[in-house]
Amino acid sequence: MNKKQFNISEISKISILSAISFLLMFLKFPLPFSPTFMEIDIAELPALIAGFAMGPVAGFLVICIKLLLSIVVKGSRTFYVGELSNLIVSATFVLTTAIIYKKHRNKKFALLGLLIGSICMSLVATISNYFVIFPLYAKILKLDLNAFVNMVTKINPLVKNYFTLMVFSILPFNLVKTFLTSIVTSILYKKISPILKKNNK
Repeated sequence: MNKKQFNISEISKISILSAISFLLMFLKFPLPFSPTFMEIDIAELPALIAGFAMGPVAGFLVICIKLLLSIVVKGSRTFYVGELSNLIVSATFVLTTAIIYKKHRNKKFALLGLLIGSICMSLVATISNYFVIFPLYAKILKLDLNAFVNMVTKINPLVKNYFTLMVFSILPFNLVKTFLTSIVTSILYKKISPILKKNNK
């Protein structure tokens, strides 16, 4: 019976955090050095909180449910390529952070996890965009990869080719995104963790 109650409690928390994560996807803004179709949000925040409070799997489930809700409610403007990218980079961030924190559940390892998770996500985002996401999106839209370069060159003079698009636009975009998300997470988690950990074993 206790185990059943624990599962129900955990599922309820994951569901609520997933809904919040979905809503946070609507609060976004562009950065002046990145493509116009890429906008900053902190939708990984609830997933990180779930990862800290209930473990890496819980954090990953929040990401998956958030994306499913987004597809059901809004559909996909990117032929699901954007959702695939979101899954890859968000999972990297949340799982890396939560796994590190799980080893030693204290503030030092929480901050260390956020730092390493941020770096890992930014690198994975850059590599996956370079080799998979942008080429796939270009193929679907029947565009040359230079079309993405031309979108950004006008606002970011450091971007001169496909490689510099990744280094001077995609990489800093994700560094800024993870930095902001990490700050908000570090501020909020301590305040709400007692509620999330209640009834957890």
